[in-house]
Amino acid sequence: MGLLALRPPRTSSGVWLQIGKKNPKRTLISIDEALDVALCHGWIDSQRKGFDATSYLQRYSPRRAKSPWSKLNVDRVAALTQAGRMRPAGLAEVEAAKADGRWAVAYAPQREAGLPDDLVAALAENAAAAAAFEKLDKTGQYAVVLPLLKATTPKIRAARFEKAVAKLEKLE
Repeated sequence: MGLLALRPPRTSSGVWLQIGKKNPKRTLISIDEALDVALCHGWIDSQRKGFDATSYLQRYSPRRAKSPWSKLNVDRVAALTQAGRMRPAGLAEVEAAKADGRWAVAYAPQREAGLPDDLVAALAENAAAAAAFEKLDKTGQYAVVLPLLKATTPKIRAARFEKAVAKLEKLE
């Protein structure tokens, strides 16, 4: 639990941690352990980059104001709260997200995210966009859907929707 307690969360713009890949020859913190500690302190994971054959670097930083929440992290925080592991800074981030609605609209992870009905309809009406979307792998398709899931207002979502369909149409 003390990983981030060594550096008070709000005094840093972030840290890079060396995370062990599965079955490393040396003992390193796991990605799950690191994320749990980060969430407890109001931090979040972001960029990842390679390091060596047995590990990689993962960036953790204080959660920014209005930062969206994933359903995965909402569920993790529920378990951490139940276990009594959440710290004041982490609880403050949760309360802020609940107060401004970000908690209630947490976005689904890739494996659970379906296609929004309006996107299905738009693709049915636009053969070029549909063909381009079908050529994308699952990660590429999620990259199209994720901005729609993260939109905080109908106006923002509508703009992102139009941009996504137009971009798909140009890809074909």
